[in-house]
Amino acid sequence: MKIKTDNVKRVVVKVGTSTLTHSSGYINIRKVERLVSCLSDLYNSGRQIILVSSGAVSCGLAKIGFDRKTLTTEQKQAAAAVGQCQLIDMYARRFSDFGHTIAQILLTRSVIDDKELRTHASTTFELLLEQGIIPIVNENDTLSNEQIKIGSNDTLAATVAKLCHADLLINMSDIDGLYDSDPRSNKDAKFIEFVPEVTDEIFAMGSGAGTARGTGGMATKLESAKYVTERGIAMIILNGADPEILYNVFDGDFVGTYFAAKK
Repeated sequence: MKIKTDNVKRVVVKVGTSTLTHSSGYINIRKVERLVSCLSDLYNSGRQIILVSSGAVSCGLAKIGFDRKTLTTEQKQAAAAVGQCQLIDMYARRFSDFGHTIAQILLTRSVIDDKELRTHASTTFELLLEQGIIPIVNENDTLSNEQIKIGSNDTLAATVAKLCHADLLINMSDIDGLYDSDPRSNKDAKFIEFVPEVTDEIFAMGSGAGTARGTGGMATKLESAKYVTERGIAMIILNGADPEILYNVFDGDFVGTYFAAKK
């Protein structure tokens, strides 16, 4: 896919749990280091970066030993409390190696739904970015429950992109992009490079759950794409197996699905 990124200055990058962790649930250190290196380099090129990072719950589960198959809401919240500490410490140390400062922002639906709190959050993002700080965002899973949960981090990333007035949302997943059917079960599935508008026909192409360690799937990514593109923000879905694919995006030629922003 060939696109022009000259005017893309503010970028939200979302990475999923399956991108950040091994199947054991522990952090994939090599991937994280390459991701941080790429994001730091993109920042150095003059772009503002906001990272929406999954992985807290998975990190916590691996650390404290809860059984994922029988996980209660309370255990998940406890795992998030443990895992978020690991996650943000890891990012802080690695970004500092490149001379960058990070800030942790944990959101809940109560913030998103309240106009005053939402404005405060947007202002905080703006001030951090003006000061050259890289915000790292996650949902506050320790406080959230099913009634106040934002949803998957696909939804969170779309919300953050709007709050930050981003130019582009990059959703790094465990699949190359959108296909007209599930490529895991249909070897003849056709890859979709460019989506001018997220229609019902496009939604019909995205079905099925995410991976065992993640919470999203293609359906939530398409919902996010519709949300941001209708607000003038382009979105890309690409495979995060190699974080250096981010360089390809800003070099203007990459493998992924591009969702055009409405003008």
